[in-house]
Amino acid sequence: MRTWFGIFFLATGIFLCSLEAQEIAEETWGTLPDGREISLFHLDSGNGVTAQVSNFGALLQSLECPDRNGEKHNILLSFRSFEEMTKGGVYGSVIGRFANRIAQGGFTIDGKFHPLTSVHPKTRIHIHGGKNGFQRKLWSISQSGSTESASFVEFSVTSPDGEEGYPGEVEAMVRYTLTRDNRLQMDYQGTTTKPTHLNLTNHAYFNLSGKGDILAHELQLHTDRVVEFDPRKIPTGKFLDVADSAFDFRSPQPIGSRMDALAGGGFDHCFALPKSENRNSARELAVLTDPASGRKMIVKTTKPGVQIYTANHFSGKPYPKWGAICFETQYFPDTPNHPHFPSSLLRPGETYRHTTEFHFLVEP
Repeated sequence: MRTWFGIFFLATGIFLCSLEAQEIAEETWGTLPDGREISLFHLDSGNGVTAQVSNFGALLQSLECPDRNGEKHNILLSFRSFEEMTKGGVYGSVIGRFANRIAQGGFTIDGKFHPLTSVHPKTRIHIHGGKNGFQRKLWSISQSGSTESASFVEFSVTSPDGEEGYPGEVEAMVRYTLTRDNRLQMDYQGTTTKPTHLNLTNHAYFNLSGKGDILAHELQLHTDRVVEFDPRKIPTGKFLDVADSAFDFRSPQPIGSRMDALAGGGFDHCFALPKSENRNSARELAVLTDPASGRKMIVKTTKPGVQIYTANHFSGKPYPKWGAICFETQYFPDTPNHPHFPSSLLRPGETYRHTTEFHFLVEP
């Protein structure tokens, strides 16, 4: 299995981890029915922010941040136990091979149609990589450690040729890095043995207050376009201008102020970032603020889009409706069937690389 030999990417450039990195805290979280043990790793910024990550689903299990009074809370909706995690769900998991939806039952590469296995029998829609998605896999632990500037853990997984109908054996990696200035960074890499589509994201649910809903959270987005969807949430291929619409967050707005104007009672839409000449440089995408606690989160990514979801289907068991917001940085939904979208096609000899960063601050 490949490793990164201490190299990882930050939004401002490339840094080298010391080969003398100290160990980070690790514990056994539980055991799968087949006897395989699941681990939890503890990342600590040294400046108030801590995180727990697991090798099952490359899961971000918890993220504790102080408020303006110094009180720490978990700002993620998390699995409440190991047993709950094994029953399913995607709280903080890495999604793959393809995040979001693919229509038409599959896609065509170089003139050959590849039918996907897990599709809805009526709509022919495939979502989040299917039944054998990366979120339900036990990832290998490649590296972990702590340096003067950050603590980190790296996971890897292999998806065999033909899994869920996707061509090529794919080797994927994700590295979680928590820096001393309270930035949680997710660096993704992937390679393939055959031309295929790859689109990885993390499905974390954020609630900066640590309780209740996120309707009073203020959101600002650095984008002026949203992907137009049909009633199945499949892109039409067009983009809509956000001006004078419920999607206009170019200036900070309370999330709850827009809910009544949205079909479906909340956000489940993909926003397009402005085109960039440097696709490897992470750009600021969003700023989320909780006025009550003072917590603030800045989101940066190298991805061309972000699916924003406000937990519209939650019903209080265990979390309330609109109990969190997701920033699923990704290629656009159904990209394999829209040639004019930024391409998610990965060929042998190429390396899939993307970065998403969450920076945590406190306002006085």
